[in-house]
Amino acid sequence: MRSKVLIVDDLELNRDMLTAILEKDYPILQADGGRKAISMIQKHQDEIAVVLLDLIMPEVDGFAVLEVMRNQSWLKAIPVLVITAESKPGVESKCFEMGVSDFIKKPFDNAIVRNRVKNIVDLFSYKNQLEEKVEKQTETLKKQYKLLVMQAEKLKESNTKIIDILGTVVECRNLESGEHIKRVKGFTRILAEQMMADYPEYGLTKEKIDVIVSASALHDVGKIAIPDSILLKPARLTKDEYEYMKSHTTRGCEVLNNIQDVWDEAYGKVSYEICRHHHERYDGKGYPDGLAGENIPVSAQIVGLADAYDALVSERVYKGAYSADEAFHMIVSGECGVFSPKILECFRKAKRKFEELARAQKQQQQKEGMA
Repeated sequence: MRSKVLIVDDLELNRDMLTAILEKDYPILQADGGRKAISMIQKHQDEIAVVLLDLIMPEVDGFAVLEVMRNQSWLKAIPVLVITAESKPGVESKCFEMGVSDFIKKPFDNAIVRNRVKNIVDLFSYKNQLEEKVEKQTETLKKQYKLLVMQAEKLKESNTKIIDILGTVVECRNLESGEHIKRVKGFTRILAEQMMADYPEYGLTKEKIDVIVSASALHDVGKIAIPDSILLKPARLTKDEYEYMKSHTTRGCEVLNNIQDVWDEAYGKVSYEICRHHHERYDGKGYPDGLAGENIPVSAQIVGLADAYDALVSERVYKGAYSADEAFHMIVSGECGVFSPKILECFRKAKRKFEELARAQKQQQQKEGMA
């Protein structure tokens, strides 16, 4: 606890007079010069409530003491009252600039000295207590923030696990798409990162892209509710069968609505957008809602193109795989429906990355098949 008063003056008479005025209220420390004052402040810095400092002293004067106190940051917690007679012009200004709190004029007036010391000690005591409280509260907030970050990470892991589990269920049902989800995730990330770089107006960030990539695994979750006779049919679907197949978008949303209370709101929102709208097209001729233009969520636009590309370059029960060039030209030309001009521009720039990922995934599948 800070309670001591340090009196620094090369004249013993001045030190004794100030001691007589203050010793009933405070423990007194004395220093007869600047060098000793610095040593005592260093030794008792957590105990000193105020320093009464004479400026004119041999060898190490009061200004040198102030300079050391400022450099050591002692002035933040220990106020200084300068002992002075009639000061020269500019001295007070210099003292205030160096961090002095106030002045005690000679000859000493007992009441003024006591009140001035008491006021500054009380003020700094309150200030120091307040700073300690703020520091403790800051530490508490840091700990709470760290805990929230840990909880958010755990929630993120839970979200990812939920998505992966549901995606795995779809893979097990839909025999043609064993690696489909993994590839769509990869194509989604490539396209989303290109969108982030080229079109900042969409507000895509690394964090948002991570959510979109993770949620892309659920784009076909509604196929859980599609009968095997339609889902696994090795031939072209009839008109009625195709209409039923299209319902996987809305049926998937029903699945997601039933689990909305067990995962993060951001993941739920993006997953819903992708599941429902990844077959919408920019000209409004997609399904299920016939959304057009920028009314289609950007997450669904990105995943829609990634899904279409993978469908083209992959073998399915009802068709063979197109080459990367054929798939690229079919999408750009609008054979798979109309995509946003901005999305297509990013697709053109990312063409090589799409092809590299498709080739790498195919080679990986071949290795696994031979193992």
